[in-house]
Amino acid sequence: MVLRKESGSRKLPRCQYCGLDGRASFENALTMRVDFVVPRARKGKKEPSNLVACCTPCNTIKGTRVYGNFEEAKAFVLTKREELRKNWESKTARPLAKSARA
Repeated sequence: MVLRKESGSRKLPRCQYCGLDGRASFENALTMRVDFVVPRARKGKKEPSNLVACCTPCNTIKGTRVYGNFEEAKAFVLTKREELRKNWESKTARPLAKSARA
């Protein structure tokens, strides 16, 4: 299974989409989830071969879409994350630029 208990502590791996390390900080660990590669809403099985570790943002972006394979899903998630990041940066950069001129 993706999340397993060893020696009394949880071993939270990296997000299989963006690479976020669930062990790097408490905040990162809080965002880790188990993703169904083929979503349960699309008849995905609750089997280890259909489960991957992922962070909440990647899980939300992936949603219940079905992809041809895991690499296709990963490419979609990473592309969407980059679009969201650029959009966020463009919105937060404008107020800083305005205040710098004042």
